[in-house]
Amino acid sequence: MSLIDNINKAFDHRIRLGIMSILMVNDYADFNMLKELLGATDGNLASHTKALEKEDYIKVEKQFIGRKPNTRYSTTPLGKKEFQKHIDALEKLIGK
Repeated sequence: MSLIDNINKAFDHRIRLGIMSILMVNDYADFNMLKELLGATDGNLASHTKALEKEDYIKVEKQFIGRKPNTRYSTTPLGKKEFQKHIDALEKLIGK
């Protein structure tokens, strides 16, 4: 087995890596929290969350708080499992 077999291409981009890192240690994060923590633009963050949602790594919930729309994200069980495999593979690679 190669050292890079479990490195997941879906987490290659720093924004996606950041989204998953934030969501792994929080039950959820809303769009504005992710945007602020990652220093991403609206469009950039939207495209990366959509890519992770497409892979079924994150769950998206849209709701209204008062009259304002709110979008919040959380990891799926598959997302947690795949991200942990990715981190383990990176640690193994760095350790070699």
